[in-house]
Amino acid sequence: MKVLIIGAGNVATVLGRLIKIAGHDIVQVVSRSMDDAITLASELGSTAADSFGKMNKAADFYIAAMSDAALNEIKENISLGDKVIVHTAGSVSKDVLKGVSSNYGVMYPLQSLSKENYHAHLKMPLLIDGNNEFTIDMVQQLASSISPMVRIMQDDDRLKLHVAAVVTNNFANHLYRLAWDYCNKEGLDFSMLQPLIEETALRLEKHAPAEMQTGPAKRKDIITLDKHLRILNTHPQLRSVYLKMTDSIMNG
Repeated sequence: MKVLIIGAGNVATVLGRLIKIAGHDIVQVVSRSMDDAITLASELGSTAADSFGKMNKAADFYIAAMSDAALNEIKENISLGDKVIVHTAGSVSKDVLKGVSSNYGVMYPLQSLSKENYHAHLKMPLLIDGNNEFTIDMVQQLASSISPMVRIMQDDDRLKLHVAAVVTNNFANHLYRLAWDYCNKEGLDFSMLQPLIEETALRLEKHAPAEMQTGPAKRKDIITLDKHLRILNTHPQLRSVYLKMTDSIMNG
């Protein structure tokens, strides 16, 4: 399949590498930054362009790996006739591409992607959709060649799962950041928590989160909770989060 990638960031880079490994031909990388386009295109063995006006129209499949804001402007700049185009956003309707082509859809990677660690994403789930059966079939062919976990999911359910992804990834990482800051200020070694973090994540493969919940809030251990809150008097942001999480665990 001849694929054109719009974008040169983390998502575009990781998908581009996986698509190339799967044996597809990436014909062009288009990015507002010519330097970024050239960097990625050089790695993927394709040409580069820095404007939609220079876009190769001979590809079979177009992937718009762009920000949500940029996607809302794309139909004003691109017209692809009946070529298949997808975006990669979790919270944007496929219909944002309605004016770009008669065949449009979504290929959303349910993973936090990084250029530096794309090998870790070889098993990432891909949530796909299309405005008709032809598009869905085309997207499924490409998605299945780069991921063992492909699910057809319409806009509403994909958005709901995106909420869960934000909670489990972005919110959890924010808690790690608060713990990191706390450890630094208290002269503690955050790396001592790494085995605990990894063990908690591994247990999710066999247990529901509710079965795994432990700690003073779960036990309603008021004495320990009070000790913790006294320590956190000098860490107001973490203290506020600690109180809200404690309340959610105790009363949820």
